[in-house]
Amino acid sequence: MTAALNYDDLKDAISRAYPTLPKQLQLIARFALDKPNELALGTVAAVADAAGVQPSALIRFANALEFGGFSEMQGVFREHLVERSVSYRERIDQLRRHGKANNGGSGVLHQFVGEAVSELGQLEENVAEADITSAAKLICAARHVHVLAQRRAFPVASYLAYALSQLELKTYLIDGLGGMLANSLNNIEPEDVLIVASFHSYSQEVIDAANAAHARGIPVIAITDSALSPLKPSARVCFELSLGAEKAFRSLVAPLCLAQAVVVSTGHQLTEQSARGAAKTTGKPATKTKRPTNGKGGR
Repeated sequence: MTAALNYDDLKDAISRAYPTLPKQLQLIARFALDKPNELALGTVAAVADAAGVQPSALIRFANALEFGGFSEMQGVFREHLVERSVSYRERIDQLRRHGKANNGGSGVLHQFVGEAVSELGQLEENVAEADITSAAKLICAARHVHVLAQRRAFPVASYLAYALSQLELKTYLIDGLGGMLANSLNNIEPEDVLIVASFHSYSQEVIDAANAAHARGIPVIAITDSALSPLKPSARVCFELSLGAEKAFRSLVAPLCLAQAVVVSTGHQLTEQSARGAAKTTGKPATKTKRPTNGKGGR
């Protein structure tokens, strides 16, 4: 293995190496993927303190990824940071961290709004439009859609089950009520699709369900928080939202926003399929209604 030359390759290298790394190096791996900007800008001492490890562990981590030292690895993170313009999310985040004052009860709301804006900025950076399209195509092609999540992620599954059913797709929320989780999972067929959501600390039942579905050839779509998530190996499409696991109260703003994007993209796919089907039936190409361009007959 040679050292990664760009950020995307480095993310993949960290994900592959993670299971074999010692515990301290695993802490650094999670920190690097969850907070790449802090790693890009921090000194060895500052990064080590933030990750909860000894400074020497950062050198060992860089060596494990075939870099000559920490500075060489940090350069890849810095190049990734330079490629991005200063976003609105970053400006809000700086204001929140450096100018945050506890204005009575409004201080709590201000803090959570700032964190939500930050999460949405990271969501746009970390999720590719191509992955949303791929997930929508899998959902449209499935005979049945099954959705599973537990604990904190359950609202995401509940919303997906509701919204996809509104698109007239045969969608089933697997809630395990009455100890029927195993039975519900056994009813999933290879022509179906399973959507799972789980965040750190991950639900073992959701992990097992995703692994079992993957082993049976059932497409799995995963919504999770990190490239190190145990759901990733089983997923045909995996959304890694880079949500920090250290917060006492972790938001669902980004996962729910992503879920809405997947539902809307699925709706577009269904509309396009209907248009193509109509064109085949009539023998005419699908056409789009044109708006007036001469200022007459339209607003």
